[in-house]
Amino acid sequence: MSDPSSGCAPYRAAVTEAEAEALIRGICFKTGPPRRLGVEVEWLVHESRDPRLPVSRERLEAAYAELREVPLFSALTVEPGGQLELSSPPAASLTECLTTVSADLDAVRAVLRRDGLTLAGLGHDPWQIPRRFLRQPRYDAMETALDRTGAGGRYMMCNSASVQVCVDAGHEEPGPLGHVRRWWTAHLLGAVLVAVFANSPVSAGRPTGWLSTRQLRWAQIGAGRAGAPALDADPRGAWARHVLDAPVMCVRGDGDGPWEVPEDLSFRHWTRRRAPRAPTHDDLDYHVTTLFPPVRPRGHLELRMMDAQPGEDGWTVPLAVTAALFDDTEAAETAYRAVKPLAERTRGLAAPQNPLWRDAARDGLADPELREAAAVCFTAALAALPRLGAATALVDRVAAFRDRYVDRGRCPADDLLDAWRARHDGRPDGSGAPLLTTHPHGKDTPS
Repeated sequence: MSDPSSGCAPYRAAVTEAEAEALIRGICFKTGPPRRLGVEVEWLVHESRDPRLPVSRERLEAAYAELREVPLFSALTVEPGGQLELSSPPAASLTECLTTVSADLDAVRAVLRRDGLTLAGLGHDPWQIPRRFLRQPRYDAMETALDRTGAGGRYMMCNSASVQVCVDAGHEEPGPLGHVRRWWTAHLLGAVLVAVFANSPVSAGRPTGWLSTRQLRWAQIGAGRAGAPALDADPRGAWARHVLDAPVMCVRGDGDGPWEVPEDLSFRHWTRRRAPRAPTHDDLDYHVTTLFPPVRPRGHLELRMMDAQPGEDGWTVPLAVTAALFDDTEAAETAYRAVKPLAERTRGLAAPQNPLWRDAARDGLADPELREAAAVCFTAALAALPRLGAATALVDRVAAFRDRYVDRGRCPADDLLDAWRARHDGRPDGSGAPLLTTHPHGKDTPS
């Protein structure tokens, strides 16, 4: 959709249900040969001297003020809990994307290092409770809306970080790079990517019982806000229906006061009731930004399911693997065949509220079928990367990840759990036991 911030009259005009559906269908999948790639890398910001210590608001504000003066090619934004995000511009190649973001990260790290801060590649903060850094009407309204489904929303807003890869929607025509095939593949391969890159097994200082606690938080938010539409042969129609039937998070006000947070109001019903006021084109654009499915069609496909990764260049592995499996014809076909049998485990339910995604987030590659699919996909990706022009160093990094994790049925979360157990096992007070028993569709409950 066009930029609603321009203030053009059509965006202030009321939108009907039929117009809204047509607009969504028209912009969600912009098809053509895959030729652009992007990545959004989120990071937790920790104290260099001790990552368990909370960083004060004043220190974060000072550091981010410095960063806004640094010339970057990527867009730098701050998440509600103070997490830092870099969003690359659309790149014509994997190499271009990596080069741009790596240079920007070097510049960001240099500033933070001087301030005694560091970027932490973790999918979920292992120590801190949720604390809001940004105080804006949008996030006040989001917090109110998400609180209705439990504590998961605040953890998602303030304590999570990810690697999100953006790929083109694909061809209009059928085939390995066709948009219908890519949409289906994304929702099945997505579970494999959750399992492979799970890196968030600890919350509030204790294991949660899930290798990707970040993915657990998304599932806890509920299908209306953070779920995918049901998969069928018409992705445009499925997404349009999902958007219209999703709950409205807020009705924005004109002044500085709080925004209204309605209950049980879908956008479809809003267009019909036209109360508390008639929704506009601008409201429709905004509504789409308040939905957080694991795969979000924004003209391109935004894959949002992977935890942030350890190390300064750990983020490059999920980017490289995803790019290879989506943009190389041979690898895309291999990946589709590898993940297609996993569809039975969804039981016809949409991601991430289905058994396949639950098992991926909880068990990672200890799940034999997910491990087998991951092994096939990594082999295909490694063969494809040279065809995409990837440097030898990147191919070697992906191969090293495969050797360390995929071939051994492990993921980065297993390393974190090993370290946690080494520090805590055997304590007479029993502090090595998990603090929480967590459920994918409910709240955390004390063990």
